[in-house]
Amino acid sequence: MRRSGLLVYEILQKLGGMVQEGMTTWDLELVAVKMMEDAGAKPAFKNYYVPAAGERYRFVLCTSVNDEIVHGMPNPKRVLKNGDIVSIDTGVSLAGYFGDSALTVGVGELSEQAKKLLKVTEESLELAIDKVRDGNRLFDICGTVQEYVEGNGFSIVKEYVGHGIGTQLHEEPQVPNYVDRRNENPRLREGMVLAIEPMVNAGRPEAKVLKDKWTAVAKDGSYSAHFEHCVAVTANGPWVLTRP
Repeated sequence: MRRSGLLVYEILQKLGGMVQEGMTTWDLELVAVKMMEDAGAKPAFKNYYVPAAGERYRFVLCTSVNDEIVHGMPNPKRVLKNGDIVSIDTGVSLAGYFGDSALTVGVGELSEQAKKLLKVTEESLELAIDKVRDGNRLFDICGTVQEYVEGNGFSIVKEYVGHGIGTQLHEEPQVPNYVDRRNENPRLREGMVLAIEPMVNAGRPEAKVLKDKWTAVAKDGSYSAHFEHCVAVTANGPWVLTRP
């Protein structure tokens, strides 16, 4: 999983550094495909079947721009403009073990609200990572994200959550970015790996899926940011597998 995680990190760092006005989300897809092929890795997202969509996903990346929360599809016609934000989410499998990570980057000059949205979302992830410790409970992670995000005036997307990860891309437990008392609250144990991924809207929390059956957007049209890391529970505290 560490090997997969570091490859995902390298891909996202490359793509994040490429983002600029005038390029398309398809440009990012092409680079990611080549990097995965060169590393001998299998894309985690491509051909992944989602019952709600009724079909398999066709790309190695999810590229979600502005009000798109998650599952935005790379498109040669989607040209990035000054002031846009784009979430780049991807995963790979190496030797049967998965890595999954996401970041959101700005294009050119961002509004002050957009800058704050990216900063708060990423900071909420870092605070949650610190809770990935043997003996803590799942709600320690969920509540940390929720408290920080809402305390800064933004909204948690509740329809989409993080997850366990290992020999499958999505494993138990689900990792919401808010505390839902209806869910189980398992104790964290050494050896568990969680994909923690705050999805945060600048406006209201509600989401809807577009007619393409994949792209989830903020219902009110506000910007949305997304950051993700895979984090292992170890005897020495949290180990982020998706960065050096």
